[in-house]
Amino acid sequence: MPGTPFGVVHLDVPAVTSGLAVGSLVVGIVSILVSLPVAGFGVIGAGGDGAWAAGAFAMLGVLTGASAVGVGLFGLRQIRRPMPPPAVRFSGRGLAWAGVGCGGAGLLLNLSGLGLALLVGLS
Repeated sequence: MPGTPFGVVHLDVPAVTSGLAVGSLVVGIVSILVSLPVAGFGVIGAGGDGAWAAGAFAMLGVLTGASAVGVGLFGLRQIRRPMPPPAVRFSGRGLAWAGVGCGGAGLLLNLSGLGLALLVGLS
């Protein structure tokens, strides 16, 4: 404080990338990758058991996609939260949004692959 004999020091703590944002992006990418076998089993059919195999993979893909969206939203909340100066600040807003987008895309791809498997299996 100028004009006083005492000095107030605030250490500048660099921003830390949010682990929730990184985790959301990783799980969202996994969800998109899981949608590939779902669509593959849906198109090939695998002798009548393709819908069952696609359904098993689709469950995994839907769970990972939904968790990527949820964790990404929690990461955005963690990044947005204001902290006083000596506390740790979080960064990674773009990573969190990418995780939410990849999770949503993986969720939609898995559900559409499951729908395709059911259409091929019923016909």
